[in-house]
Amino acid sequence: MVYDFYFTRLMYESGDWDVDIRMPSNVLNSLVEYTTLRVDPAERVIALSDPKMLQAPFCYLAGHKLVQFTPAERRNFERYVKGGGFVFVDDCNHDIDGLFAKSLEAELAKMFGPKSLVKIPNTHRLYSSFFKFDGPPNTAVELNGWGDDLVHEYLRAIEVKGRIGVLYSNKDYGCEWDYDFRNKRWLAVDNTRFAVNIIQYALGA
Repeated sequence: MVYDFYFTRLMYESGDWDVDIRMPSNVLNSLVEYTTLRVDPAERVIALSDPKMLQAPFCYLAGHKLVQFTPAERRNFERYVKGGGFVFVDDCNHDIDGLFAKSLEAELAKMFGPKSLVKIPNTHRLYSSFFKFDGPPNTAVELNGWGDDLVHEYLRAIEVKGRIGVLYSNKDYGCEWDYDFRNKRWLAVDNTRFAVNIIQYALGA
């Protein structure tokens, strides 16, 4: 079967990439529920150093620990983004001064320049690509951060040719969405709807 979308988690040699293991299936369920996309129901885990990741419609990269990309990982990441790819990077520490944040941001600066990562306005098309949001939804985990103890009022991004190539969050959406999709019926509002926006934007909506 030909799929319109498959969820790719990027595996990298440093740190802990294998976090929030139930999140992808939950997000994929939302895509099936809300959209007409033909969705591969299985998460795909691909090494960042593997050229196969260059073909992915969307990539997810997350963790808590120090990030130090290998030359091959750095080369593929930069090539993918500059070639029109989309990477959603989620800081599982939900801490703007944490180890993941500082080391990941240093890696992005090496590849794209020290001023490439910028705040995106709450009027950005990301927030209306499917559902309508007034800005990035807050998560329940934000006020339990390891150092900053605050709610992050914005997301940051690296844009390439007028489109987001790297969406960067310190809000720990992965943890927020890390539950069995069958439990969504207990929520007043499905909190994975923003994931649908992110993916629809990544696909060009």
